[in-house]
Amino acid sequence: MGTDKDSQPNAYNNNENRSQHIIRSCTIEDLEGVIDVNERELPEDYPYFFYKSILDNFPEAFLVAINARGKIAGYVMWRVERIPAKNSLRLISKGHLVSIAVSTDSRRKGIASDLLATSMPAIEKSNITEFVLEVRVSNYGAVDLYKNFGFVIESIKKKYYRDGENAYYMIKTVETE
Repeated sequence: MGTDKDSQPNAYNNNENRSQHIIRSCTIEDLEGVIDVNERELPEDYPYFFYKSILDNFPEAFLVAINARGKIAGYVMWRVERIPAKNSLRLISKGHLVSIAVSTDSRRKGIASDLLATSMPAIEKSNITEFVLEVRVSNYGAVDLYKNFGFVIESIKKKYYRDGENAYYMIKTVETE
C-alpha cells in the first residue's frame, strides 16, 4: 500500500512560497522562448546568433526554468573568458554571467536563485578562478541576490549600459581545496 508521498508529483521546488518549476539545460528549441523572456524583461537585447554561440560553446551553463504550465519562465547563461591575471602574464579563466532573466509573472518564486545555484557549479567545472558579472546599480533585488551568493562589488563601470546607467562589477572567488 502506497503513501501519499508516493503519489505526489516530483517538483524541483517543493517550498510553499515557491511555484513549481524545473531547471534544465537549454536546447536549440528553447532559444525563441529565451529570447522572448529577454526582450520582455531586459533592456539589453542580443541577436539570435549570440544565444546560439553561448549554447554551442557553454551548454552546461545555459539553463532554463520551466514553469508548471511548461513555458520558459527564466534563463541563465554563462561563458568562460580567458584573460591575463592582474599581477602576472599567465592567463586565468573567469566564469562571466552573460545574462539572467525571469518573467515578471514568475518572480519572487526562487527561480533566479535556482538558476544560479544550478549553473554556477556547472561553469565552475571549466577550471575558473572566479565568477564575474555586471549589474545595474539601480537593480537592488539583483544586487542583493548576488550578494547572497557570495559576490562582492569590486568596482563601478561608468555608463556601462546603452542608456548610460552605471554597472557594478561584482566578483566571487572560487574556493580552492
